[in-house]
Amino acid sequence: MASSAFRVSQYRASCPRARLIPASLTDPVRLNFPYRQRRGTSDRLPLRAIVVTATATEMPKERQASGRDSAFVDEMRAVAMKLHTRDQSKEGEKEPEGPPVFKWEPSMEGYLRFLVDSKIVYDTLEIIIRNAAYPWYAEFENTGLERSDKLAKDLEWFKGQGHTIPEPSAPGASYAQYLEELSEKDPQAFICHFYNVYFAHTAGGRMIGSKAAEKMLDNKELAFYKWDGNLSELLQNVRNKLNKVASNWSREEKDHCLQETEKSFKYSGDILRLILS
Repeated sequence: MASSAFRVSQYRASCPRARLIPASLTDPVRLNFPYRQRRGTSDRLPLRAIVVTATATEMPKERQASGRDSAFVDEMRAVAMKLHTRDQSKEGEKEPEGPPVFKWEPSMEGYLRFLVDSKIVYDTLEIIIRNAAYPWYAEFENTGLERSDKLAKDLEWFKGQGHTIPEPSAPGASYAQYLEELSEKDPQAFICHFYNVYFAHTAGGRMIGSKAAEKMLDNKELAFYKWDGNLSELLQNVRNKLNKVASNWSREEKDHCLQETEKSFKYSGDILRLILS
């Protein structure tokens, strides 16, 4: 199978230490996490509209009625849903800032950039979980939600169709670097990103994939949007693990995790908008 090295050459001029170890498209990208960004830069960027749904699961009504503390994943979902626009969810609180997905006109070049940058993010998440800077990261290894191998398969398919696979761009590179930094120094914030990236893809991500397939791929379903096994069961298993891990956190640590949600949406939204570039 043909291999292709991902390079981020545009970063080398501004950052001499930047380097990316070549890897086959069939393997996770081996990152040395070279993507550096001046601290605070992303914080100043506005949160724009993003069509990502964290999960379709409703918060258990009995917990709401009884006033008991909900499972922490319910809290994560509630915060994420509030960051949706009103046309995306009845729970959304944001005003729409762009056209809805059904009116999108994606470009093939933009969609490939989106897939490549998404792969860097999923590669990074899988490497972080596998290396487990904190022992409880290992709870989230081999959950069945992993997407790196699926994306590698899709990119090989596009290459076989005669398409040029682009190099990673700034949105994916920046997010990969940020995730690596968080994973080492701020595990609660990192788990917020882990949850939102994986769960959003199973809901809003699939909707976007269907739209792209309809517009450009003669309705071909990519491996990126397929899971081995029952997806509902895979998701529930990860919810259980998240609740188990969070049960050992203080209320302050839980709140800190929830506060990272908006930043997670911002980074994911930057990658998502590549589809329209």
